[in-house]
Amino acid sequence: MNRPLNVGSVRYINACPLNWGLACDPTVRLSLDVPSNLLGGLSAGRFDVALLPVIDYQRLGGLRLLRSGGIGCDGPTLTVRLFSRVPPERIRTLACDPDSHTSVALTRIILAERFENRPKMVTVGATDASEADAVLLIGDKVVCGTAPRTAFELDLGGEWKAMTSLPFVFAAWCARAGIDLRDLPARLERALREGLENVARIVTEQAVPRGWPADLAFEYLTQRLKFDIGARQIEAISLFHRLAHRHGAFEHEPWPLVEVPTVVG
Repeated sequence: MNRPLNVGSVRYINACPLNWGLACDPTVRLSLDVPSNLLGGLSAGRFDVALLPVIDYQRLGGLRLLRSGGIGCDGPTLTVRLFSRVPPERIRTLACDPDSHTSVALTRIILAERFENRPKMVTVGATDASEADAVLLIGDKVVCGTAPRTAFELDLGGEWKAMTSLPFVFAAWCARAGIDLRDLPARLERALREGLENVARIVTEQAVPRGWPADLAFEYLTQRLKFDIGARQIEAISLFHRLAHRHGAFEHEPWPLVEVPTVVG
């Protein structure tokens, strides 16, 4: 009998539709964490597949991208935001949320490409965010926490759309090398469809207890976020990797995406 595949996913509300059908799947052992910890799980072999920040595809060789779903947007996303006391072109110190590698790289790209600015970037926690000109926050804390009140705000999904006319993908299912995925790509696709059919329950059972207003959570999951990985999303990921390389997120030339198609039976 095959062992269950170890799957790492994101613990935020934005991943609930992707996770919904996996919790009771006997072929999967699901673990939830913040996005930035999932690369370490893949690298150490704790996970066979993870909902990986797409920048981290370039930080571990041999990965395969499953077109079975991801966390993306096609415009403003609400929960990936830069709060600044000064205009974006004048930011000198930016305190970054440590929970997401992709959002940090995206911020660097947006500030450089749209505002010709390359500020010093530090980690929230390593410095007092109140001492920085701006702070980058992601996830549920943007809505449910105490987001700073500042004169300037950027929604990074909206900024990317304005700059490229493309959607953006923050995270996608990725598998490490040498893993027999069996029918997991199709199972992940079916789990997503089941999750999208149960958004109302996700809002009631997951979002509201975390402090989300019900109507905002429903809008977020059904309108703001996009979960499919199609041709335009692949184009966007590839462009993001090229721009991230240009702006120093990694040194090597970007590795091409090795895709695993989904066949739903």
